[in-house]
Amino acid sequence: MLRRLLEALFLPPASVLWLFLLGSLVARRWRRLGRSLQVLAFVWLWAASTPFVAGALLSSLQTFTPLPAAGALPTAEAIVVLSAEADPVGAEYGGAVAGSVTMQRLRYGVALHRRSQLPLLMSGGVPGRGLPSLAALMATAAEQEFGVPVRWREERSADTRENAQHSAAILQAAGVRTVMLVTSAWHMPRAVAAFEATGLRVVAAPTGFRSPIADNVANFVPHWHGLRDSGLAMHEWIGRFWYWCTP
Repeated sequence: MLRRLLEALFLPPASVLWLFLLGSLVARRWRRLGRSLQVLAFVWLWAASTPFVAGALLSSLQTFTPLPAAGALPTAEAIVVLSAEADPVGAEYGGAVAGSVTMQRLRYGVALHRRSQLPLLMSGGVPGRGLPSLAALMATAAEQEFGVPVRWREERSADTRENAQHSAAILQAAGVRTVMLVTSAWHMPRAVAAFEATGLRVVAAPTGFRSPIADNVANFVPHWHGLRDSGLAMHEWIGRFWYWCTP
């Protein structure tokens, strides 16, 4: 609950709203300070909503380089694919399915499996009441849409740290000590730290790289997907701070 409260307070747009409200309250007694806080709220909302700033924030998290697109891969004993989100309705499929970011990670995990023939583990707990686990949704997509087998499913986790702990228990029981870890490039530093804390050796296999794009003026104009991506980046920084505070 505390983590969710911190996210609600510091992620946009909530952070913009309380900052502007604070400025309005302060302005009653200290006009200049209050106005400054209101302007800061406006500037933060504008900046966080631009694709350029959002790309820069996500890029700041991408400290692991991509694996080679062809040729030999680093040595590992299994591939772990971390979930992100689900489409809980999936009306066109007749039920819940893996979400777009989850499918991006799964597609890369399948590609690595085809190159290496390493067994796959899907990691992700239940995203909502009455829904199947994310691991189950990923396994279904891997087997039915990509035609590749999934050896293990980790279905108990609620966050990255639990992804690591529960996956490690499954893998270590199977004699696996080194894993190729697949997740979004901006999520990889926190994921690697969580998995290495369990005693596993990790080969980072990041996907979905982002970068600040400045090729036209539209990238400096607020857009809803800029605000979404800034929220993802801030969520990740808050997550890293939370893990640092709660080892």
